[in-house]
Amino acid sequence: MKTLLRSVGLRPTRQRVALGWLLFGKGNRHVTAEVLHLEATQARVPVSLATVYNTLNQFTGAGILRHLRFDRSRSFFDTNTSMHHHFFVEGENLLIDVSADDLRLGKIPTPPEGYEISRIEVAVHLSAKGR
Repeated sequence: MKTLLRSVGLRPTRQRVALGWLLFGKGNRHVTAEVLHLEATQARVPVSLATVYNTLNQFTGAGILRHLRFDRSRSFFDTNTSMHHHFFVEGENLLIDVSADDLRLGKIPTPPEGYEISRIEVAVHLSAKGR
């Protein structure tokens, strides 16, 4: 973890290393800041929720994490930074990865003058049948 942090220009502080292990030690996953804070508390890592948010934002800025926002109240952090999309299961706050190869876009809009498309992310919202 220390090597990864140094490679993206972040100083490997105790808190960053501990949160990094919690985030990346379980493979690809989607977490909220609150869930990571709870995991840190359970692992006896003394960090505040504000520190968790700051660390997640630093990891996102360094490119080792993706920040996904679904609306003002739903925000996730994704350890898989490769190009892919998501199913969002409403009512369960669950994200499921969708391969970029499994989605075909018919037409991509032309960006306004002076801008270029840096990435396209699609979230397909799901609800249980019969609800």
